[in-house]
Amino acid sequence: MIGLGTIINTAGIILGGVAGHFFGRLLKQRHQDSLTKACGVSVLFIGIAGAMEGMLRIQNGALISGQTMLISVCLALGALIGEILNIEDLFERFGEWLKIKTGNAKDQHFVDGFVTASLTVCIGAMAIVGSLQDGLRGDWSILATKSVLDLIIIMVMTCSMGKGCAFSAIPILVFEGSITLLATLLRPVMTELALNYLSLVGSILIFCVGVNLVWGKRIRVANLLPAIILAVAAAFLPFSL
Repeated sequence: MIGLGTIINTAGIILGGVAGHFFGRLLKQRHQDSLTKACGVSVLFIGIAGAMEGMLRIQNGALISGQTMLISVCLALGALIGEILNIEDLFERFGEWLKIKTGNAKDQHFVDGFVTASLTVCIGAMAIVGSLQDGLRGDWSILATKSVLDLIIIMVMTCSMGKGCAFSAIPILVFEGSITLLATLLRPVMTELALNYLSLVGSILIFCVGVNLVWGKRIRVANLLPAIILAVAAAFLPFSL
C-alpha cells in the first residue's frame, strides 16, 4: 500500500509524544535537562555519521575526504535564500497558530518544541529516500525503521520540551506524504548522485539541530533548508564542486 510508510511514521511520532507527555510529569527539571542534552548528543552523532559517510572514502588504501566545496557553497547560498525567505519565522508562526488553536496559549515552550522536533524528524535522507521508495516501489521499510527512531526521539524531546513536539506529526505527514505522491514526477530528478548529495547536506543540517538541543538555539536551521534543494541541483552541474 503506497503511503503506508508515512502513516506509520506519523503514528510513531504521535505515540512518542503521548508517551513523553505522561512520562514527563514524573520527571524533575534537571532530569528533563539531561534528557534534552542526551537527545541532542544522539542527534549530533546521527548527523556526524551521515556526513562522514558522504565525505569520506577509501582511495588507494588511504582514507580521504571530499565534497567540502559542495557543502560550503550549498550551505552559504542556502542560508542566504533561507534568510531572505525567513523560513524559520514561517515555522514559528505556524507553531504559534497551533499553540492557540490547540489550547496551549500559556505553554511558553510549545513553539520551540514544535520547531525543533519538526526539523529533527523532517530533515535528512531517511525521510526523503524512504518516501521515494514508498511512492515508487511501495516499499515502506525505510520509513518504518525511521518511525521507531522518531518515536524514541519525540518521546525524549516531549519529556523535556513539552507537548509541542508531538505536533511535529503534522509537518511529517505533509512532507513525506507530498513526496510520496509526487514520487513519479521526481523519478527522473532523484539520481543516485542527487540522493548522495542530499544525504550529505541533510546530515549536516541534522547536526545543526543537535547543536541547538545541546547548547540552546544557536543556529536558525530552518533557514538552511534551501541548501538541500541546492545540493540536489548540484548533482546536475556539468562539473563537480
